[in-house]
Amino acid sequence: MAIDAVIFDFGGVLVDWSPDYLYRELIPDPAERCRFLTEICSPDWNAEQDRGRSWEDAIAERAALYPDHAPLIRAFRERWHEMLAGPIEPAVDLVARLHQAGVSLYGLTNWSAETYEIGRPQMPFLPHLHDVVVSGVEKLAKPDPRIFHLLLDRNGLIAANTAFVDDNEPNIHAATAIGLHAIHHRDVESTEDRLRALGLAF
Repeated sequence: MAIDAVIFDFGGVLVDWSPDYLYRELIPDPAERCRFLTEICSPDWNAEQDRGRSWEDAIAERAALYPDHAPLIRAFRERWHEMLAGPIEPAVDLVARLHQAGVSLYGLTNWSAETYEIGRPQMPFLPHLHDVVVSGVEKLAKPDPRIFHLLLDRNGLIAANTAFVDDNEPNIHAATAIGLHAIHHRDVESTEDRLRALGLAF
């Protein structure tokens, strides 16, 4: 079957986001910063907000466990916008070219519902997407297969006809398991090559 749709992840693919951008300023020592971002405001902790937990609850839980770090913990939400470095222009250009070629495009992002609205100004590609599934809104997050099925079912897409682009390996495995043509994004050039190899002309 021919590929007629592409689903894009956002963070790390279309949008440059990293807590390090903020915490390089707040915690200059690299070892201390690494400990804070791996043990206190860790990726697993942040992932709960992507699954729908409120930031109020998340901050309260961490601050109770680490009261000496409370101001730094609160900064994760209060200064969240400073973790955004903006759109990744070569990837945004790829989306624009696919759109111009008539390819149906979608977004599937693990993103807190609260901070997604803050990030929208950094997403110039949104008008090119038919639909975006945001994990924090749906209270489901990749790599849970249910969130992939939600997007496919909501838009009448067939997995075998759809490519999925993400920079996270567990998400790639999950997408492949349900029949999507998953592309592990490392750079725009290799992703573009994979899309062309799947038969897309743009």
